[in-house]
Amino acid sequence: MATYSGDQAGFTFRPLPQRTFQSLRCPDTVQRLRKWSMQGRLCAQAFGFDQNFQAYCKDDFVTAFFKDPNVISDLKMLSDSSGRWINLGTEVKKVEAINISCTQISMTFFDRLCSEGIVREGGHIVKCLDNFCDPFLISDELRKVLLMEDSEKYEIFSQLDRQEFLFCIFKHLCLGGLLCQYEDILDPYLETAKTIYKDLVSVVKEPQTKNIRVTSVVFKVTAYDENGMCYPSTKNHEQSFSYFIVDPLKRHVNVFYHNFGVGELSF
Repeated sequence: MATYSGDQAGFTFRPLPQRTFQSLRCPDTVQRLRKWSMQGRLCAQAFGFDQNFQAYCKDDFVTAFFKDPNVISDLKMLSDSSGRWINLGTEVKKVEAINISCTQISMTFFDRLCSEGIVREGGHIVKCLDNFCDPFLISDELRKVLLMEDSEKYEIFSQLDRQEFLFCIFKHLCLGGLLCQYEDILDPYLETAKTIYKDLVSVVKEPQTKNIRVTSVVFKVTAYDENGMCYPSTKNHEQSFSYFIVDPLKRHVNVFYHNFGVGELSF
């Protein structure tokens, strides 16, 4: 965990309001996020920065980010007290930035859910007897794989697999918000995870090999003020998160944020 100590590597930031994230605006995604109780509580923002980024300086980078006046006045978060979108507007004293792997370029990463019997041929998720893995109700084999370490199939995804950004997005979508209505089939989770992932992450094609390579660097971020944790929420929850997705070539950072609670309802 990093604390402030003078100037942080000279990084300065500027909002990029022209950078829209179409993955979160398309009708299919909006409808699904509403069903999963995440719509209105999840957002993505882009910022530009003015220095070369190296992964080893992530703590300085994140510290400078939260110190920057443009960030303080523009970074969006949900107020835990009012439930309204507000700006950060507080002096951050400490930051924590955890490295998240970002190497996946294909949804075949999830094929094992079918081959291991978590999902039936045709895409239907196999049901199970209800269990609780606090605070989540587990009523199917998919959530058992995601949450229950002592379950029979948990190890089909290794710890390294679970640290992949693509897996993190998929898991967050599957777990949803406070009034989440779970899907009976897998495809909506996969399709939405793929769309969001492609929108957030940058790739290049290697000239010699023609292989696609992810260039983004990702970390999961928590910030603390004098009263304790202040971002992404004042309450610790697995489904309250903020990921920073840094494009070192374009000098952009995408902030992918969610605060657990009751999303927008559809009637």
